[in-house]
Amino acid sequence: MARTNFDMLLQAGCHFGHLKRKWNPAMAPYIYTERNGIHIIDLHKTVVKVDDAAEALKAIARQGKKILFVGTKKQTKEVIAEKATSVNMPYVIERWPGGMLTNFPTIRKAVKKMANIDKLMNDGTYGNLSKRELLQVTRQRAKLEKNLGSIADLTRLPSALFVIDVLKENIAVREANRLGIPVFGIVDTNSDPKNIDFVIPANDDAKDSVEVILNACCAAIAEGLEERKAEKADEKAAEAQAEAETEEKRPARRARKAADAPAEETTAEETPVAE
Repeated sequence: MARTNFDMLLQAGCHFGHLKRKWNPAMAPYIYTERNGIHIIDLHKTVVKVDDAAEALKAIARQGKKILFVGTKKQTKEVIAEKATSVNMPYVIERWPGGMLTNFPTIRKAVKKMANIDKLMNDGTYGNLSKRELLQVTRQRAKLEKNLGSIADLTRLPSALFVIDVLKENIAVREANRLGIPVFGIVDTNSDPKNIDFVIPANDDAKDSVEVILNACCAAIAEGLEERKAEKADEKAAEAQAEAETEEKRPARRARKAADAPAEETTAEETPVAE
């Protein structure tokens, strides 16, 4: 069963591309027609691409891996943050910090610095600072929280990137390509789909368009996480059952050993000793 349908995407305005003069010829396979100087995206292909991307995302989530959502456009920030948080995935909605993937250890140091500031504030270490020094520390903490707070739990490189507007987030795409991290992207008619592993042709400017696609993809991720929980629960149940069966067999083994021991002693006593 498809996770989206033509009518849902049409109502959300996913079919509106960019002006014809701004198009990227590489997007020609996904363009249905042109109307009033604006390219119209073929939503039948979008439905198929959303389903393909959703299944791939579900498989990644089932393995317990992280998917990093990236989108710094003002009109889509809230939607991305809400949907990524709903499936407990990291996201970047402020400026993309250059080298975030290719220089990941440095980014982790900045995140740890934020945690250290919190620790020192809570244990009273900063109690002796002047107002000016305390204000500087507070501002530094707020800046780190704004830029890196949403990736505080990302302790290792993500297994995939989900990018809204691959043209605007081209630095993130290039870093992921360089490291071999698969990229899922909502690609508009002015963008190049060449370096995107899972292309979702759709309007990447409208909030409703981004939301309807994220709904489908995040629902798939949630399914993958639930299946992972179920698999872990089954594994634990199987281990518990195996331990219980082992415990049941132990008394029987001990009883057999106890029954065999007197017989062996008697046989040893009855054996005549050679003179």
